[in-house]
Amino acid sequence: MPSTSRTAPGQDALLPSAAHPGPAGPGLLSRLGLRFTAWAERWFPDAYVFAAIAAAVVAVAALLNGSSPLVVAKSFGDGFWSLNVFTMQMALVAIGGYVVATSPPAARFIGRLASVPVSGRQAIAYVAAISMILSLFNWGISLIFSALYVRALARRTELRMDYRAAGAAAYLGLGATWALGLSSSAAQLQANAASLPKSILDITGVIPFSQTIFLWQSMVMALVLITVSVAIALWSAPTAESAVTAQDLGIDLAEAKPATDATAARRPGEWLERSPLLTLLLCALGFGWLAQEFMAKSPLIAIAGLNTYNLLFLMIGMLLHWRPRSFLDAVSRSVPSTAGVIIQFPLYGAIAAMLTAAKGDGGHTLSDRIAHLFVSISSVDSFAVVMGAYSAILGFFIPSGGGKWIIEAPYVMQAANELKVHLGWAVQVYNAAEALPNLINPFWMLPLLGVLSLKARDIVGFTFLQLLVHAPLVLFMLWFLGRTLSYVAPVMP
Repeated sequence: MPSTSRTAPGQDALLPSAAHPGPAGPGLLSRLGLRFTAWAERWFPDAYVFAAIAAAVVAVAALLNGSSPLVVAKSFGDGFWSLNVFTMQMALVAIGGYVVATSPPAARFIGRLASVPVSGRQAIAYVAAISMILSLFNWGISLIFSALYVRALARRTELRMDYRAAGAAAYLGLGATWALGLSSSAAQLQANAASLPKSILDITGVIPFSQTIFLWQSMVMALVLITVSVAIALWSAPTAESAVTAQDLGIDLAEAKPATDATAARRPGEWLERSPLLTLLLCALGFGWLAQEFMAKSPLIAIAGLNTYNLLFLMIGMLLHWRPRSFLDAVSRSVPSTAGVIIQFPLYGAIAAMLTAAKGDGGHTLSDRIAHLFVSISSVDSFAVVMGAYSAILGFFIPSGGGKWIIEAPYVMQAANELKVHLGWAVQVYNAAEALPNLINPFWMLPLLGVLSLKARDIVGFTFLQLLVHAPLVLFMLWFLGRTLSYVAPVMP
């Protein structure tokens, strides 16, 4: 990939002068975004190096906690392959989304949508809004659709859109709002008794969506975050004169075009590749299974399962491409976007295991130490801020919504019960804080970066600017809105 560690063309145009007057707010944010990006491009490591450094830091911390080197090494190896299923699922999220979005019908829709913005900065604001709204329904759709929308916008060279800022805007669904919507693993788990481990169910009972993501306080928080994030994305976007476009970065945008769908087979053995017969057969089987899943479960619960989600998108992709050859060509083009996921997710599995399984002095793990520290300093008034900060810090090392909730919920929710904090709001405290570390942790960026042909350092300057605003804003809203709720005793199934 071409290096982007260079000064943006026309960057001097952002410096205040009589020749370049402009609003103080937008100018300041734009300068900050470019300066953070310049720093990140120089100093922020590749996502793989970032994960490796995190693993080393956690290993050293586990040793200081009293764990023996053999115990730390064993937990590292045991956890290394613990995310195998999830890794495959995430790779298929990228593949399925890419295949659907590059099909001729979907590509035409994205192309029409890309024709709406009239300037590069407006285009970035559109990307941010679409990414966050889609994430409330499904984070996977948000991630892939937004990335392909950025590519379509980037092909409009007359926009002079900064490709890095647009990539950062496409990531805001995962960095701001996804956990406040239907994608929330914690809310989904708490609403379904059959999904909850007994250790959690005995403490919290069942907490329906009406007491978590559908609380008016939660919806207000999501609306505020969307509004603020779009404003920051707009005001921090470089002007046309200083924008670094995809063409400036040497990124080939032609790969996202729909596959050609030639109907004439050159050899007898290619006939089935060019015929829709196999597509129709496989789609009949796949949609038959999906129909049973959606009839047996709530549609919201069914689509939340990654296996169901991935099968749905692969079937839709097959159908939209119509002929196997077109479908396979799209899959081939999508595979490079999964490289980061495949090689880096094992390190995150190892990090999680060292945090939660490497016991040290007194039989306590690092996760235990951190959790007990935060719980011990909480009060009914400070619970939202303290636990929000704790969840964000732990989320930096264990970036897994549902998996981390199973680790945290027993002591977090027990503390909420003892302090008489609204249990549904305690879930939302976790959810809102869960997204904060995503803004600088490359874990969830990888599928998006693969589609965009960028590196984490290219977008993290802009996402870090969002984090500077989001962190105090989220913690304030968790505290302020939480004061409007009263404790409700757990409802046991």
